[in-house]
Amino acid sequence: MKPSPLDNPVIWQLGPVPVTRPVVTTWAIMGVLALVAWLITRRLRPDPARPQMLLELIVSVIQEQIEAITQRPARNLLPLVATLFVFITTANLSGLLPGVQSPTGALETTAALAVIVFFSVHYFGIRARGWRGHLASFAQPKWMMLPLNLLAEVTRTLALSVRLFGNVMSGEFVIAMVAALAGLLVPIPFMALELLVGVIQAYIFTVLATVFIGAAVSGIESGDAAAVDKTPSR
Repeated sequence: MKPSPLDNPVIWQLGPVPVTRPVVTTWAIMGVLALVAWLITRRLRPDPARPQMLLELIVSVIQEQIEAITQRPARNLLPLVATLFVFITTANLSGLLPGVQSPTGALETTAALAVIVFFSVHYFGIRARGWRGHLASFAQPKWMMLPLNLLAEVTRTLALSVRLFGNVMSGEFVIAMVAALAGLLVPIPFMALELLVGVIQAYIFTVLATVFIGAAVSGIESGDAAAVDKTPSR
């Protein structure tokens, strides 16, 4: 057992950069998802088979959620939001496999995902409203709110990262502890619960990301968008 959840074993050194186990698992998940997507989409048909039907269902549900949250067409946000949801769901559930550590149970992975959301918020905000319009939104409703709105940008990014990390890491820790104390069969109900929680956590992360981006695109004050970050983590 690792002495600390923040201490991840180094697999190899890539020059001065240490490559840890969560990084390797992340690469493996990205490779598997890319392969599965290629296999499903290389022969799309008007009368879809079950894999294509499942893919279309996931895409349509995510698209409806984006449009419901942002009140805008989902075409521009769909690739980012769908990729986040599919990757985080797969990463969360990978920890249920024997010998696999979920990469979202490592702070470095969830921090990277939160940073992606952070830059996406400003990219889509600038794209929709221009540099001046996007920067002016941080001084709303009064210019005195500028420091607080800037601080909210940082704190909500940290909250996204820590929330996902804490819930995934704690779930894996509970399953490992119960398995060590009670044997292999007893943790099965906990694994079923963790399966549900993994999907819910991916949903919460992507919904919050969509809310933040939608707020930036629509010009809603950063403080209003940050209020949704009070969503319960479980």
